[in-house]
Amino acid sequence: MEALLNEWLWQEESWLPPGISWQDIEMKEDEGRFPLPRDLIYTFPLAFTFIALRYVFERLIAVPFSKHLGVKDRIRIRAASVPKLETFYKQKSRQPSQIEVVSLGKQCGISQRNIQTWFRHRRNQDRPSNSRKFCEASWRFAFYIASFTAGLGSLINTPWFWDHRECWRGYPKQPVAEAHYWYYILEMGFYLSLLLCVSVDVKRKDFKEQVIHHIATIFLIGFSYCANYVRVGTLVMLVHDSSDFFLESAKMFHYAGWTRTCDSLFVIFSLVFLVTRLVVFPGRVVHTTLVVSLEFFQPFFGYYFFNALLLVLQALHIFWAYLILRMLYKFVFLGKVERDERSDEESEVDDEEPEEDGDECSWEQRKGTINSKLASLANNCVLNNLTNQRNINSRLPKAR
Repeated sequence: MEALLNEWLWQEESWLPPGISWQDIEMKEDEGRFPLPRDLIYTFPLAFTFIALRYVFERLIAVPFSKHLGVKDRIRIRAASVPKLETFYKQKSRQPSQIEVVSLGKQCGISQRNIQTWFRHRRNQDRPSNSRKFCEASWRFAFYIASFTAGLGSLINTPWFWDHRECWRGYPKQPVAEAHYWYYILEMGFYLSLLLCVSVDVKRKDFKEQVIHHIATIFLIGFSYCANYVRVGTLVMLVHDSSDFFLESAKMFHYAGWTRTCDSLFVIFSLVFLVTRLVVFPGRVVHTTLVVSLEFFQPFFGYYFFNALLLVLQALHIFWAYLILRMLYKFVFLGKVERDERSDEESEVDDEEPEEDGDECSWEQRKGTINSKLASLANNCVLNNLTNQRNINSRLPKAR
């Protein structure tokens, strides 16, 4: 197996510039750590550790904090237990067609209107609560702000942070500092945990883009580590972490109902995102990998593959920038951020479907409210008529 891997997977032409062999980049213990593919094995148990840590974090920190901020969950009516409808809902469709509604009504002996109401209640029942979305956002916020702070602290004094040509000087024989090694391992472990949890997390409109982003990020981190693109890879991770914690904090305050704080954080996030993802990332990071790197070595497979992954990320940046600009347009011209363009609702249905029976009151209570409003309206009409009649009578003597 080792011989097969060495022959096919670890070919020098794929991982190293022309004219350089694996023997040329071997390092002694006193020269520092050289990145090896086997180091990435630790990211798999680390991903499960992140999942367990997230579970503890949400129960012990996020849930009490959400209550402290005043996060309230909408009360939803639970759909009645109808086995045939439940089977159809889980196995076939959550939104049956009119023909299917008629067929289900005949099978269950229920009217079509009640069938449609049952499916509406059942869909709303599966929608994530504000508390759940708050916990998810707070977990990501905690990691992103910790990762950005640690990453900035480890890179601020490095020469390649200020001069991007230093990313390639001496490549590929470049030792990796212990801090940058752990920066890589923790980032890859975290994104692996996100990919493992993507099926149970809150689904959004950009669900497919999120999956592509996680996969591209994992491949980017793993390949850049194996090919010793660690210097430029740390810059890529730092650029991405710089705006993410602003977005997650804005979501947290949105779920808590702190509208002004949410709007302010969203504006800050938008500015940071647009600058870092549409200016800094393509103008500095992608430019140094596409153009500056050619001053130090000839292109090879790793060069093309690494840059292809960066361009995939840049395409996703443009997609999300479009959504953010739409939200900024609404904020400027409508005066507030009405909703997340990515949608915290599930991707199948955009808006919260109205509960026909109400959230906190029954139909009888709602009917009583309507009757009282109608009675009030009728009284107002009678009072207006009496007032008009009185005014007419008061003017009659003068007219005579």
